[in-house]
This record gives sequence, C-alpha cells and structure tokens, in this order.
Amino acid sequence: MFQLDKTLVSEDLFDCDFVCNLNACKGACCIEGDAGAPLEEKETELLVDLYSKIKPYLTQEGIAAIEEQGAFVKGFDGEWETPLVGGSQCAYVIQSENGITHCGIEAAQRDGVISWKKPLSCHLYPVRLKEYESFTAVNYHQWDICDDACTLGKELKVPVYKFLKEPLIRKFGKQWYKDLELIATEYEKTK
Repeated sequence: MFQLDKTLVSEDLFDCDFVCNLNACKGACCIEGDAGAPLEEKETELLVDLYSKIKPYLTQEGIAAIEEQGAFVKGFDGEWETPLVGGSQCAYVIQSENGITHCGIEAAQRDGVISWKKPLSCHLYPVRLKEYESFTAVNYHQWDICDDACTLGKELKVPVYKFLKEPLIRKFGKQWYKDLELIATEYEKTK
C-alpha cells in the first residue's frame, strides 16, 4: 500500500492490467452479483432528482423495480446502493441491440439530458473505495467475470490506474492523479 494524501492505494493498481472488454463480458458486472452499485450520499439525492429524466432510457423491469423499491436502497451492509431487478441486475441497466449491457444513467448523460455521468463506484470499477475515519482505501477488486478485461489490459499493457484515469481524477482531483503517476514511476523502478 502507498499513502497519498488521505488515501491508501493498493499496489494492485500498478501491478494489474485492465481494459474493459464489453464484447467479451457483455457488461456482466451490471447484471451479476447480489448487491446494487454502491452510492455516495450525494448520489442518492441525484438519483431522486434526475429519475424523471433517466426513466425514458430504462427497461420496464428497471422502472418497476425503482418504483417499488425507490431510486436507491440500503444494502445488507447498511450502505446506499442502486436497486436490483430479480436480485442481481441493476435497475438502471439497459441493453444494446447486440446484447451488451450499458447504463441508462450514462445514456441520458451522453444524450445531454443530464450532466451526471453515473455513480462513481460504477465509473471506478474495478477499483473499490472503502472510507475510514482518517483515510480512504483504494483497492483493486478482482472478479472472474473480468478475466477478459485483464487479458486485454495485459495485451495492451494498461495498468488499472491508467485505465481509470478519468474516474480517479473525478474522485480525487488532477493533482492527486499526477502524484499517483509519480508513485507508479518510482514503484516500477523497484521491480
């Protein structure tokens, strides 16, 4: 682990390679599992405020789940998350004609209907954040459904932190990311 400001960053962000390969996985991270996408407190308010603008992009099943459960729910761990359809699929999921899962929130943003891209946890995946009292842990989450992304990342030689440049800057800022790049450079010299 490396300390950077008020974060502890796992070496896995430098050691592991990753590039999403949607053609291979079809967006499985949005439809598998037993919990919704983790949400920050301010994101729960955004989901409520933006729901009417996002709704036209969603499936009937997603709309029904949201209208029954709410725009967000409290998970088993007591944290806020997106509601699920059928206990596994995020209610905000949509599918393209070629069967690839996408985010309805991001589709609305891409069309200029809203300015919010999507929940930070989704944008940051496969990195997961854990907030502690005095620091935030920044960890790489390994999941076998992402094996194709790891393979593609290795082929293209793209470490996790480079693949996630945009969302890491979104969360921590440009200077934090520049400092992370310096740490990565120094870390590479020790190998």
